[in-house]
Amino acid sequence: MRTEQPQVIYLKDYQAPEYLIDETHLTFELFEDHTLVHAQLVMRRNPARGAGLPPLVLDGQQLELLSVALDDQALNAGDYQLGDSHLSVQPTAATFTLGTSVKIHPESNTALEGLYKSSGMFCTQCEAEGFRKITYYLDRPDVMSTFTTTVIAEQHRYPVLLSNGNPIGSGPQEDGRHWATWEDPFVKPAYLFALVAGDLWCVEDKFTRQSGRDVTLRIYVEPENIDKCQHAMNSLKKSMRWDEEVYGREYDLDIFMIVAVNDFNMGAMENKGLNIFNSSCVLARAETATDAAHQRVEAVVAHEYFHNWSGNRVTCRDWFQLSLKEGFTVFRDAEFSADMNSRTVKRIEDVAYLRTHQFAEDAGPMAHAVRPDSFIEISNFYTLTVYEKGSEVVRMVRTLLGAEGFRKGSDLYFERHDGQAVTCDDFIKAMEDANGVDLTQFKRWYSQAGTPRLAVSESYDAGAQTYSLTFRQSCPATPDKVEKKPFVIPVELGLLDAQGNDIGLRLSGEAAAVGTTRVLSVTEAEQIFTFVDVAAKPLPSLLRGFSAPVKLSFPYDRDQLMFLMQHDSDGFNRWEAGQQLSVQVLQELIAQYQQGAELVLDQRLVTALGSVLANQQLDQAMVAEMLSLPGEAYLTEISEVADVDAIHAAREFARKQLAEQLFDGLWARYQANRELSKTTAYVAEAEHFARRSLQNIALSYLMLSGKPQVLAATQEQFDACDNMTERLTALAVLVNSAFTAERAKALEVFAENFKDNPLVMDQWFSVQAGSTLPGGLARVRELMQHPAFTLKNPNKVRALIGAFAGQNLINFHAADGSGYRFLADLVIELNALNPQIASRQLAPLTRWRKYDAARQALMKGELERIRGSGSLSSDVFEVVSKSLA
Repeated sequence: MRTEQPQVIYLKDYQAPEYLIDETHLTFELFEDHTLVHAQLVMRRNPARGAGLPPLVLDGQQLELLSVALDDQALNAGDYQLGDSHLSVQPTAATFTLGTSVKIHPESNTALEGLYKSSGMFCTQCEAEGFRKITYYLDRPDVMSTFTTTVIAEQHRYPVLLSNGNPIGSGPQEDGRHWATWEDPFVKPAYLFALVAGDLWCVEDKFTRQSGRDVTLRIYVEPENIDKCQHAMNSLKKSMRWDEEVYGREYDLDIFMIVAVNDFNMGAMENKGLNIFNSSCVLARAETATDAAHQRVEAVVAHEYFHNWSGNRVTCRDWFQLSLKEGFTVFRDAEFSADMNSRTVKRIEDVAYLRTHQFAEDAGPMAHAVRPDSFIEISNFYTLTVYEKGSEVVRMVRTLLGAEGFRKGSDLYFERHDGQAVTCDDFIKAMEDANGVDLTQFKRWYSQAGTPRLAVSESYDAGAQTYSLTFRQSCPATPDKVEKKPFVIPVELGLLDAQGNDIGLRLSGEAAAVGTTRVLSVTEAEQIFTFVDVAAKPLPSLLRGFSAPVKLSFPYDRDQLMFLMQHDSDGFNRWEAGQQLSVQVLQELIAQYQQGAELVLDQRLVTALGSVLANQQLDQAMVAEMLSLPGEAYLTEISEVADVDAIHAAREFARKQLAEQLFDGLWARYQANRELSKTTAYVAEAEHFARRSLQNIALSYLMLSGKPQVLAATQEQFDACDNMTERLTALAVLVNSAFTAERAKALEVFAENFKDNPLVMDQWFSVQAGSTLPGGLARVRELMQHPAFTLKNPNKVRALIGAFAGQNLINFHAADGSGYRFLADLVIELNALNPQIASRQLAPLTRWRKYDAARQALMKGELERIRGSGSLSSDVFEVVSKSLA
């Protein structure tokens, strides 16, 4: 851990590297109590930095240096300078070879960065700056090299030896050890390096590229998981075909490999040709993984595969440009998932997540631009802003240019920058050049933090038959900047007549109507658009498909929202109208609770949702989404001062009222879908996902009634279903119910059945951590003593601690501050074990300004206690210091 105050790194200070690495040759000797790493780096002076031979300064952390050689001449200690984080050597020529040997200790690496051991397997995680914990190197993304890697290990313990690229040789040694050599012919930065050694089995398949060449596909797992790989393999083949058809991108190596690892800080990593995945993002079969898990596996496999071009073949120049690869690839995987499943439902899910979590990030102390100006620890910037908001920025480019124009731009981007490390500006420049447009103002989305607000008002002139919409945009101050310049905000919209039909749209000055849906580009602080030939005052359908990541306000009344729910031709906006109606009703209930008045539910919400429930023509997944009330986290995010108790009470009251008044419709839907589940084999496809999603949300409502037939149905589903989606929902419904004995029995049975499956046990932890019944913290403390829990595994931490602090708001925000003390204690402990995971658990405390004065004082006090707890990692220091600034 660092004892000095970490230094701030600024984008404005970027300079190209003094030296480049053309070839990297690595040899790993793996032993149980240490590893030896021998590196030969073929280097040259960077011509872009001018003449002269300045010192070569290599990054390195936690390395025991054994030897250094320059052009095969061993150097003495006086010939180089060695510090805690750097090795400095003086080259004597413009081209040279540097050799080093170091000793490292993967077996004791709990931070899970660099080379470490997971369940007896050696594996790596080098993004962002993990490679410097493996050997001395120019560990920065703009230094790209070819890699040849030889791995040597005991054959009995580690029969499988993998690295990037194509295999070029292997064989036994006389001492019971063996070796394998891999060659990656494509230049890449060190963060894309990968190594795996273990006792693994693999599922193998092949994919025939459009060009006719075959690619070998392998998914490596521990032997007990070999039966859980087929869904991931199918997802990989779908991804490869989709990327060829939609983006014209073929895979470039002879083999593509995925390895599932139990201990992993992230979801997955796109290392060239050897993707290392958190096991939760690979392993899936009906009995052990939910529908959501199946969809997540499909999406993450696609995401990491798509990185082969948007991240590997073309990578980012520096870590400030992280969204160049991540935002673009999130957009690509979202479009893939939309094509594989329901496009509207996928968009709803993504926007709900963005508005609940990324908007909260924008409003908090860690707010930063999609391309930040500075950071202390880059690991803290693998954020929703970089990923999800970055994806929305790419989506807006596609919206403005159209699908054809966007494809022209992406083709030019890949062609122009193949094999290069580039910037967000380079991406936008390719889009501009391919389409003959100027996106200079649009680039403010990359440089300005915060969520823009778009207020819209209307005016209708019956005599002139004109309808005007006035747009006023603003953006709140964020820690980096107070004054914000106007963004380019693409607003996709339509106008509905009194019968709910879209009308033709012709702006003043245009010769003819241009369709019934169009995109307006709002570029000024205030801007008016006037439509002509409008026979009667219409109702606007604004921001269709959520065409920009903004907070929209328009003075819809509840009757208008009900009308849009029934008639809007845009599926997303039908859902959005329901969400706005629900928010208005819930905020009314919150006010009633705060005033001590009797809670009375507006019957228009009951009527609206009853109509949705009865609509047999509507996609069942869409029905499920529309029945889902806005969550407590979202209601918190949109509150000026969040009243945790009032929000929880209002939402639970509304849910119970809906359950009682819509019981017959919910019961009919549940029974019909459950009967289909009994007679239909599990299939991981959109239609089946939709049926089960409606079935399960109906059950969650029905249990609120407390009726015996619902308990019986829940128990039947728990006992007799053939898939984890139905079983876990039944368990969650019981865990949150008043049926104490039945709850305890179900938890016991579930744990006994799945005690040997770590990923399923993670779900068991999460269900209990998320229960809003009283005593939440005590349950979490008890669960931490369970044999299946350990703080050393990030999945366990996220499943139990993350679920409690991030989702169980009523218990975490207990008025006595016990939840805050608990989380602070855990962060202090995790800081010494795994700084990345420690800093990510801090998020709930960073939002302390959102709550009442008493809770603010308690949360701030815990942040101050963390700050004063001793030697903090740069990861935790940055989050805490910014939160208290």
